[in-house]
Amino acid sequence: MKMPEKKIALALMAHPDDAEMMCAGTLIRLAEAGWEIHIATAAPGDCGTMTENCWDISCTRTNEARKAVSLIGGTYHCLDERDGLVVYDKPTLQKAIDLFRVVAPTLALTHTPADYMMDHVMVSMLARAASFIYSAPNVSRHPRAEHSTVPYLYYCDPVDMTDPLGNPVEPTTYVNITDQLEKKTEMLACHASQREWLRAQHGMDEYIDTMKRYAAERGEQAGAQAAEAFIQHRGHPNPADDILAELFGGKKG
Repeated sequence: MKMPEKKIALALMAHPDDAEMMCAGTLIRLAEAGWEIHIATAAPGDCGTMTENCWDISCTRTNEARKAVSLIGGTYHCLDERDGLVVYDKPTLQKAIDLFRVVAPTLALTHTPADYMMDHVMVSMLARAASFIYSAPNVSRHPRAEHSTVPYLYYCDPVDMTDPLGNPVEPTTYVNITDQLEKKTEMLACHASQREWLRAQHGMDEYIDTMKRYAAERGEQAGAQAAEAFIQHRGHPNPADDILAELFGGKKG
C-alpha cells in the first residue's frame, strides 16, 4: 500500500479522557512513527464532576487534555459543545467540518457508531460526516490544504467492548500497544479529576486499572500483552486497505 503524503492523525472524541482510555496507545505508536497527532473533544467535560461548577471543571479537564496530548507532542482542540447535549445538527457538524479542514487528517479515529452513551454516538456520526465532506472546497471558510482527502477512518472499542445491548464487539484491527502501555497510562493519569466522578457515576473506582484490563483482554486476542482494537469504516469513499494493520502488523478479524 502507498502511505499518505501527509501523516496526520486526528482522534475526535466526545470528552476529555476518551482518547486516552480508548486509543492513546495507537496515537503513541503513530507519533513514534513520525505522525502529527491531534486529539479533539466535542465537549470540555463540564458535567464530569459531583462537586465543582461547570466552568471550573471545564477549565480543569481541558487543561488535563492539553497536558496529556503534550506528552506525545500533539495538539488538543475542543468544539465547545456541552456534556450530555452533543447533537448531530448543522452548527455542530460545521464545527466538526471546520476542525477537519484545519487539521486535514489522513487518518481519523472516533467512537463506535453503537455505544453506551449518546454523546459518543453523535460524535461518531459527526466524525464520519466531516471526514467525508471536509475536503470539498465550498464546505468551510477555512483554507483547504492541498493534501486534503477522505481519510482512513476507524471506530474505537466501546467501554466493556460490547454494544449497548451487551453484544461483544468484533474488531477488524488490533494494534499491539505493549511497549506503549506505560506512556498511555501516563496520559490517562493526567485526567486525575475523573476518579471521583467515575466512582460516583459509573462505579469505576480505578479508571487506570480498568483501561489496563481492557488492554490485556484485547491483547490476549491479538497475541500480545496489551492491545487496542478498532473497526475500520470501509464504506465508499474511505480507503479500504487497513493502514493500521500495515503499519503495526495488527491481527485482522
